[in-house]
Amino acid sequence: MITFVLVENFSMIAFATAIEPLRLANRQSGQTVYRWRVISGDGEPATASNGVALNVDGTYEDETRRIQSGEAPDYLLVCSGVDVERADSRALRSLLRQAERRDIRVGGLCTAAWLLARAGLLEDRRCAIHWELLAAFQETFPDADVHADLFEDDDGVLTCAGGTASLDMMLHIIGADHDEALVSRICEQCLTDRVRGPHDRQRLPLRARLGVHNTKLLFVIELMESNIADPLSMEDIADATGLSRRQIERLFTHNLGRSPARYYLEVRLDRARHLLIQTTMPIIEVAVACGFVSASHFSRCYRELYGRSPQAERQNRDQLTDPLPTS
Repeated sequence: MITFVLVENFSMIAFATAIEPLRLANRQSGQTVYRWRVISGDGEPATASNGVALNVDGTYEDETRRIQSGEAPDYLLVCSGVDVERADSRALRSLLRQAERRDIRVGGLCTAAWLLARAGLLEDRRCAIHWELLAAFQETFPDADVHADLFEDDDGVLTCAGGTASLDMMLHIIGADHDEALVSRICEQCLTDRVRGPHDRQRLPLRARLGVHNTKLLFVIELMESNIADPLSMEDIADATGLSRRQIERLFTHNLGRSPARYYLEVRLDRARHLLIQTTMPIIEVAVACGFVSASHFSRCYRELYGRSPQAERQNRDQLTDPLPTS
């Protein structure tokens, strides 16, 4: 038995690609090898981020009582999506902690690693979350070992990045429960040619994202993206790459149409924008996390790039229709 916990604004694609492999496993096996229930906080239909509402079988409290009475599921998988911070509740945290104490395998789809971390289940555990929430998660839960992987399975706690990564995680579960022949048949039904590994990339490689092919330029950009809170100086970058400052300047101007300093600033401001939209971190903490020494300097640079202040960005977050992609 697998219980799916749907929170408001959950990701439909993450849920669909998690539940469909179970249906296909039953179909391909010719028997019911998997059963499932779907619950919400109040037992009312749960609405996905695309506006579609799904009927459910019970509430958090119902599931808690079932666990206490010996009707525990094998897996308790939480599916969330946009505005995940607002999906947290005392009842959900209690359910997750009780499930872990009863040795029920707990999992999070899409952004739900956030909810597992809030419940204290991810301390010193390796986990995965959608790449766009990665920076905010790292700042909020420094004790969790989070990665931009497709999925993770650490000592009975499963997390995945959402989107079609839910399919990969469920195929991992099915393969462990049964055999690779069943997994292969499910893949054929899903028209997917392989099961991706947990450490496959979530995002396109830099080469594809930026449309550049110069390996030295890509190495410089990787250095920048890996050093946001404590930005490297151009001298540090030059030493690390074996290039002169003038060579680095030419690479950026020719390939990206801007100076390396400007590009680095935009990378840091992009990270800051994610933190402003996706977390409740104080603005000064966002500034420090993105390598700015003062709030005033941060605000001035932010306004120059985005045409509004960090304060205005934070105020507008409620009007953003989809800050966290679900694909």
